[in-house]
Amino acid sequence: MTVQLNKILTKILIILELISDLESTVITEISCGARHSLALSEWGQVFTWGHNDYGQLALPDFPDVVRSPKIVKKLATQTIIQIASGYNHCLALTNCGALYAWGSNIYGQLGISPPSDLAHSTTPRLVDSLLGIPIALIACGGNHSFIISKSGAVFGWGRNNSGQLGLNDCIHRHFPTQLKTLRSLCVRYIAGGEQYSVFLTNDGGVFTCGRGSYGQLGHGGNLNEALPRKVTELMGSTITQIACGAQHTLAFVPSRGRIYGFGLGCFGQFGARKVSSCSLPQVVVGPWVSPSGSKLVDTDTKENLETAFLIRQIFCGGNQSLVLTSKFNDDILAVDYRIYEPRTQIMCLTKELAKQCALVEKDASVDLDLMTAIEVIFKSQACLNGSFLLENRHFCCTSKQPGVDLLDVKETFDYIRKVEHESIKQIIWDKITNEIIASLMPSPADVETLRLYLILPLYHEFVNSKNYEHLHTTFSNAVLRLKDIPKKIIAIWWAQTPVDWFENLVSNYKNVVAHIISFKIAANSSGTFEKKLVTYNSNLCAALNLLVVLHRINHKEREEKIDYDIFHWPELTDYVDIQQDYIHWLFDKNPDAFNICNYPFLFNASAKTTLLQTDQAIQMHTAMQNAANSGILSLLTFGTPISQFIVLNVSRENLVQDTLREIMQYNQSDLKKPLKIKFHGEEAEDAGGVRKEFFMLLLRDLLDPKYGMFKEYEDSRTLWFADITFETEDMYFLIGVICGLAIYNFIIINLPFPLALYKKLLDEPVDLSDLRDLSPTLANSMESILKYDQIDFEEVFNLHFEISRDIFGESRTEELKPNGGQIPVTLENKKEFVDLYVDFIFNKAVETQFTAFRKGFMKVCWGRVLQIFKPDELMAVVIGNEEYDWQALELQCEYKNGYNSGDQTIRWFWEVFHELPESEKKKFLLYLTGSDRIPIQGMKAIKICIQPTNDERFLPVAHTCFNLLDLPQYKTKERLKYKLLQAIQQTQGFSLV
Repeated sequence: MTVQLNKILTKILIILELISDLESTVITEISCGARHSLALSEWGQVFTWGHNDYGQLALPDFPDVVRSPKIVKKLATQTIIQIASGYNHCLALTNCGALYAWGSNIYGQLGISPPSDLAHSTTPRLVDSLLGIPIALIACGGNHSFIISKSGAVFGWGRNNSGQLGLNDCIHRHFPTQLKTLRSLCVRYIAGGEQYSVFLTNDGGVFTCGRGSYGQLGHGGNLNEALPRKVTELMGSTITQIACGAQHTLAFVPSRGRIYGFGLGCFGQFGARKVSSCSLPQVVVGPWVSPSGSKLVDTDTKENLETAFLIRQIFCGGNQSLVLTSKFNDDILAVDYRIYEPRTQIMCLTKELAKQCALVEKDASVDLDLMTAIEVIFKSQACLNGSFLLENRHFCCTSKQPGVDLLDVKETFDYIRKVEHESIKQIIWDKITNEIIASLMPSPADVETLRLYLILPLYHEFVNSKNYEHLHTTFSNAVLRLKDIPKKIIAIWWAQTPVDWFENLVSNYKNVVAHIISFKIAANSSGTFEKKLVTYNSNLCAALNLLVVLHRINHKEREEKIDYDIFHWPELTDYVDIQQDYIHWLFDKNPDAFNICNYPFLFNASAKTTLLQTDQAIQMHTAMQNAANSGILSLLTFGTPISQFIVLNVSRENLVQDTLREIMQYNQSDLKKPLKIKFHGEEAEDAGGVRKEFFMLLLRDLLDPKYGMFKEYEDSRTLWFADITFETEDMYFLIGVICGLAIYNFIIINLPFPLALYKKLLDEPVDLSDLRDLSPTLANSMESILKYDQIDFEEVFNLHFEISRDIFGESRTEELKPNGGQIPVTLENKKEFVDLYVDFIFNKAVETQFTAFRKGFMKVCWGRVLQIFKPDELMAVVIGNEEYDWQALELQCEYKNGYNSGDQTIRWFWEVFHELPESEKKKFLLYLTGSDRIPIQGMKAIKICIQPTNDERFLPVAHTCFNLLDLPQYKTKERLKYKLLQAIQQTQGFSLV
C-alpha cells in the first residue's frame, strides 16, 4: 500500500497519517483495490487515487499514477451511495439505483461488454442490463463483481476460473448472471476474495464458493466449489459480519463476541503465534471480551471491564486482518451487515414523502430536498420497484409472491392525487410518462423489475381517459411487448390482486376505448355522433389488446373474478354499426384484420343478440335465395318445387317421432331456412306462435322420464345425459337440432340443463363448480375430500380411483383411471381424484350421448357467431331468464285501435295484473307470448300490444304470433279479472281468429 496512502511511491508507511487533501471532506466509505483507493463523501462524491493503468481511477486525463485524491467528474452529477473495488476495477451505485463500472474488463468484470470489445474503461459506464433492479448492495472480489437486490436476488459476473461466481461452472461471465440457487436463501451481504466468494444470509448462515486451495471456503478441505455451499461448522451460530482477504476469511458471532477465521494463515492473518492455514473455522483470539464480559485470552492480570474492548467491526486486507473495537461501557452495538444503513440505500417512494407533496400549497415554494427526491424517484424504475415492500415477506420475489403492499401503494398514490402544486404534478407526470414507462423493456433483468406493473396502474391519471396517448397506450404497449415468461408472471400477479385493483384497471381501459370511439371515430365535425364502422387505430388497438389480456386473466386465472359486466360497454351500439361490423368480420379472410367483433367482451347481451339476429338474417337470406334459385331451375327441368321454408308437419299425438322423421328429410343448408310448424287438423298459420308451442310441447315429451334419455338430479331440479339408455343416438341428435333451431329462430325454450352443457358446446372445461350446479350434495362430498388434511385421511374416506353407479337397481363400479380399483385416494392425489370424478360425470360417462347432441346442435348453429358468446350468455339465449320486471312490461306496452294508457279498461287491467300472484303473472306471459321466460335482453325486449273488442261476453284473446291481446271493454274491474283468469288457463292449441 504505497500510492494509495497519498505518499511517494518509495515510502511505505508504518504509522497512520492524515490524507490532507480530504481533511475538509466527510468520508463515509473507503474501498481499496490492489494498487488504488476510492473514497465516498457524505454528499455522494467519489474520490480516487493510486495506480490508473487500467483506468481504475476513472480519471482519463490523468497519468498512470495519481498521488492525491481526485474527484471523479463523470459521476459529479450523480449522488453515489455505495462504492466497491476489485483488484483493478470499481463499482458505484447511485441513489436512483443506477450501477456504474470502470477499470479493467479483462474477465468481463465490468458487466457491460466482452473483453474482446472492451479491455478496460477509463470512465464510469452504466451497467444497463440491471435496469430496474432495486439494488441493495454491491461487492467486488479480485476480478469478479456482485450485486444483491432488495429482495435477496444475487447477480454475479467477471472471472470464474475457480467457480467463484457460484454458477456451477468455471466459465467467465461478461454480463450479470443470477445465482438462482441463492434466491430462496435471502442473501444480505457478500464478501469477495481473490478467487472465491462468501455469502451471508438473513438468518446468519454463511455460504462459500470458488477456490479452496488454502481452506478459505471453510469446508474442511482444499477443493474448489462451483456452487455456494454452507459452512456447516458455523451452523448454530448467527453470523452478522464476514470479511475476505486474498485467501482468508473472517466471520463474527456477536452473541459470543467471537471471530472465526479460516484459510491462508502463514502471514499471521488469524492473530496466533503459530502461523498456519486452516480449512475449518477457528476462533481468532484477541484482546477483547464477550458481551458477557468473559475473556478469550487467559492472562494473569484481572481484566477491568471499564477498560475492556468489545468487537464492533471486522475487516480484511490482502493478507491482513483488522478489528475495530469499542469500550465495553460505551454501549455501542456491533455492526450487523445484514441490516443496511439508510444512507447506503436507493431512494424509495413512501407514504410520508407523498404526504409532504400533498401538503405543499398551490403557490408555495417547494423545499429543494423534496423536489430532488421527487425527481430521482419518479424517473427510476429501480426506486419504484424497491418501494412498498411487505416487511419480511418480500424476500425471494417469485411469480407467486411479488412482495408488494398494494394497500400502501394505494394510500401513497391517494396523497399524490391530492397534490395541488403544479410543478410537483408536472414533474411526476413527465417522469412517469417520459422516463419510467418509456424505459420498460420486453425482457426485464429479473422478476423484481416487474413490480412496476402492479404499482403504476394506481397512479390516478389512469382514471382520465384523455391521457390515453401518453399514458394508457404506452403502458399497454409495454405489457404487450413483454416476452412470454415476464408476461406470464404479470398475469399471475394481476390474477392475485384485490378485486377493486383489477376492476379499476379494466374500467380505466374500457373508458379509453369508449373515449376513442366516441370522440375520435364516431364524432362528426359538427359535434354530433353517428354510427360508424370502427377502423384500425393504434391507440384503440393497444387498449383493446390489454383488455383481451385482462379478460383472459379474469376468466381463466383469477379465483375471485370480477363481474363480466365490467368489461361491457353498453353504449357501444350508439356509436358503432355493429351489424355492418359483424358482416365485415364474418367475411374477412384475414385473421389479423382489425375488427371490433374480435373483442366480444365489450358487447352486452343486447348487442350480442343483435349480432346473432344479423347472422340469422344473413344465413336465412342465403338459404332462401339458394332455394329460390334451385326452385327456378326445378321449374325449368320439371322437377319438384323447392320450398323456401322448413315446414314440419307433425301431430300432437305422435310429436317426437313425427319431428324426427321430418327433420331427417333436411340437410344442413335447409335448416338455415325459416321454420314453420303445421299441426295436423289445425287451421292456424304459423306466424311465430305455433313455433313457440311446438318447441314447448316437443321438449316436454323429449325430456320425459319415460324415454330415459336424461337423469334428473333432485337436489338441483336439473337434468344431465343418462349414461345408460336404450334410446338411439338419433334421439340425442334430434334434441341437439331442436336446441339449435330454437336459438336460430329466437324461441325461448325450457331446457333444465346446468351451465356445463353450454360450456361443453363452447369447448370450455367443466370443473367442481359445475358439479355444484348439477348436484350440490355430490359437490359437497367432493369439497369435503379436498378440505380434509388430517393424516387419517385414508382411514376416514377409504376411497379408490373408482366410481359406483346404480344401473337398473344394480351397483356397478367404473375405474376412473387404469387399475383405479387398486389405487387408494390419499392426501397427495385427492385433487386428481376429484378432477377425474368430475370429468367422468360430465365427459367420459356421456361421451356418446353428448357427441350426438352436439352434432345436432352444430348442424344448425355453427360458425363464428358462437365465438362471441360466453356459456352463461348462450344459456340465456336458449332458456331466457326469470328476471321479471312487471312494471317495465307495462311501460313497454303499446295500445291501438282506440285504446290508450288512460282508458278505464286499461287502468283496470294493469291494476288486476299487478295484484296477481307471481305464478299467475307468468301464466299470462305464457298465454300472450308463448313462453313464461324473458329474453336475454330483459323485459324491455318483450313488446306487447292491447287492442279493444266490443263484446264483453268473450274472454281476452291472445295472438301469440304478434304478442297481441284482444281485450274486451268490460264494464267492471271484477268481470275483467274473472275473464282474464279464465283465459290464461288456456295455453295450448291454435286456431284462426
